[in-house]
Amino acid sequence: MLTVNIHNAKTNLSKLVKQAVSRGEGFIIARSGKPLVKVIPLGHDDQPKRRIGFLKGCFTVPDDFKAIDRGEISATFEGKE
Repeated sequence: MLTVNIHNAKTNLSKLVKQAVSRGEGFIIARSGKPLVKVIPLGHDDQPKRRIGFLKGCFTVPDDFKAIDRGEISATFEGKE
């Protein structure tokens, strides 16, 4: 994503907005190299859609999940092999 300093953004705002709309990606305005503002075109979703629950029913978690390999893990931390 393009980063421009605040002075350059003020000078070229129309050009930057036109590029953002045509490319479908925004730009970041920074001061002294520190990002301040992210400008994105309206209707542009920056975050991917989350598909919560799409793996439901594909696997099961055993009831003794917390006890699996407990002895092996303890031995590893205690220095036993």
